[in-house]
Amino acid sequence: MTYVNFKLDTDANGIALITWDAPGRSMNVIDLNVIEELSDIVETVAGDRAIRGAVITSGKEAFCAGADLTMLETSIHTFAEMARARGEEAAATALFEDSRKLSLLYRRLETCGKPWVAAITGTALGGGFELCLACHYRVAGESAKTRVGLPEIKIGLFPGAGGTQRIARMMPPADALRFLLKGDQLRLAHAKDMKLIDAIVPAAEVVTHAKEWIRINGAAKAPWDMEGFRLPGGPVYSKLGMMTFPAANAMYRRETYDNYPGARAVMQVVYEGLQLPMDVALRVESRWFAKILRSPEAAAMIRTLFVSVRELNKGARRPKTLPPTNLKTIGVIGAGFMGAGIAYVTAMAGLNVVLIDRDQEAADKGKAHSAKLIAKQIDRGLASMAEHDALLARIRATSDYGALRDCNLVVEAVFEDRKVKAGAIAAAEAAIGEGAIFGSNTSTLPISSLAEMSKRPGHFIGIHFFSPVERMMLVEIILGKKTGEMTLAAALDYVRVIRKTPIVVNDARGFYTSRVVGTYIREGHLMLAEGVPAAMIENLGRMAGMPVGPLSLNDEVAVDLVWKILKATEADLGPNAIDSRQKALLEEMVEKRGRLGRKNGKGFYDYPRNGPKKLWPGLADLQPSKLDPALIDTKELKQRLLAIQALETARCVEEGVITDVREADVGSILGFGFAPFTGGTLSFIDMMGTKSFVELCKGLERSHGARFVPAKLLIDMAEKGDTFYGRFAGRRAAA
Repeated sequence: MTYVNFKLDTDANGIALITWDAPGRSMNVIDLNVIEELSDIVETVAGDRAIRGAVITSGKEAFCAGADLTMLETSIHTFAEMARARGEEAAATALFEDSRKLSLLYRRLETCGKPWVAAITGTALGGGFELCLACHYRVAGESAKTRVGLPEIKIGLFPGAGGTQRIARMMPPADALRFLLKGDQLRLAHAKDMKLIDAIVPAAEVVTHAKEWIRINGAAKAPWDMEGFRLPGGPVYSKLGMMTFPAANAMYRRETYDNYPGARAVMQVVYEGLQLPMDVALRVESRWFAKILRSPEAAAMIRTLFVSVRELNKGARRPKTLPPTNLKTIGVIGAGFMGAGIAYVTAMAGLNVVLIDRDQEAADKGKAHSAKLIAKQIDRGLASMAEHDALLARIRATSDYGALRDCNLVVEAVFEDRKVKAGAIAAAEAAIGEGAIFGSNTSTLPISSLAEMSKRPGHFIGIHFFSPVERMMLVEIILGKKTGEMTLAAALDYVRVIRKTPIVVNDARGFYTSRVVGTYIREGHLMLAEGVPAAMIENLGRMAGMPVGPLSLNDEVAVDLVWKILKATEADLGPNAIDSRQKALLEEMVEKRGRLGRKNGKGFYDYPRNGPKKLWPGLADLQPSKLDPALIDTKELKQRLLAIQALETARCVEEGVITDVREADVGSILGFGFAPFTGGTLSFIDMMGTKSFVELCKGLERSHGARFVPAKLLIDMAEKGDTFYGRFAGRRAAA
């Protein structure tokens, strides 16, 4: 067989070296062709008496990024089509047989009678790391950048090629469950401590070491296939086992609120698999994998968090005819927390930065933020002093706007005040070149109105970062009425260079992310005004799938900021545009009590210097009446918290603020943490069914008012049986 993805060479000692180097790809990924070729290689190694053993390594910087999830997405679609044509039982059987091909291949490799060594050069994740686990020995080339892990849980799946069963036999079950359920990517030293890696050697010696192990040792059996093997944590039904699984189940429910079928499946397959022989355990794992693969949660998470994110990262919204922007130097105006974070991620991407503030001291303080962040990377072994020095050398801190003259793009991150921004725009435009792009990091002020302050509105665009910049992966690009295509292309090129995920939205009050997350915060305020206990509001927010409750989130973004936005909305649109109950609550909190949020140590929570935050006891005094917790419909409260966000997203689509359904879902999860298991705000509606969602909204409207009136677009879609991904697939959404 002629191999496309692999090269097979056998040395004089009879040791085969299999080099994985997929053509036309920056990283090796597992697809059907890879499975077919590797299957043939395994049989060649097993059947050739001249081959003593095999070493598999990578010809690329990384070992393997895992499976090509579009392959799994195709399997999901094939299952749905077959279920309609031949029935669900036949479709489920076909999906089971198809989805276990990789598991069977790895088991054949593991039991073929010849020793296999994984010579890991660079990162190995998902199915790529499961291949390493199926080998009899694992050696990694020393590198601070290399990571290994099984992150499938983060897209609604779990390791389905033997990963759960091998991990659970390599360490005590409590450790195995922690590793599988967190999906962390481990540094090599940590992986070696956990016995996931057998040796770490200089990168240049990794293949030599692997071959030497085969020559000297050459054990061709995994420990669990050897007679007398004992589970590291003892049998499931033992004292230690009974201390592990009930506690693990409690922790699982505390962390996930049973919203993630993939996580529940991990608990199940480890529990069942440890009571069975390896081959039977692998079959159990495959059955659960096929079951989870056809769950709506996995389908939605794969589509949004893998397929859509990848497409947006590759420039799905970039104007196709324009050449790449030659970005070299970026200006950042405002060296506060946001501006300093923008300067850091920009310099980390290798671009030069001019960081400007009102005086040299403030600018230097902003640059010091980058020094602090890179120092943390050094402490964790993720960066060197040379990288520290190079990073800081790329950042020029100054109060002189004239330093912006060579910048391709300037991002302002000054105080959220029109006059302050007007001054920054004028000073920057007096210095920058004619072709330079100006981006505003505003989160509340309409871009078109800010662009009116510019002499070149066609070169003006919104570039909205999220805090903290170095950790948040989303950037919201906002188009003003006069923003040109070249400006959009440059902004998207910049976001790609700094390795963030962009979404593109049209200008409107609150844009997309701020507008939608504001409804979540408002719903929390209104529940409080209704008399729902604050602790119940917060807990139900998390139980619904949000990362934090609405009151906690308001503290993080600042209570006085939400108060300011509410007053501005009332001034611009009139009293009917706001809820008087929310106004009364925020006025009491901010104007009368001085509770501004985390930033001044008191908001809906108290923030003591020593100890965790606690809900402010005085909240109960602000409630006109108090509801009996035992009589509150908790299901309805959770529905309110999610439905109001999904409904506002549908309105954004109807109004043309959102023009691509992928961006709505990606933005909702990466921007404000909308329940990831749903796949995002629009996938939430699609998963429920548009007709059912409209009925839910009408019921909530009857109980709680006009804010739940379903959008006309939703009513039309419900009547026609449409879904967002069905109606708008492959083209921009337009009402």
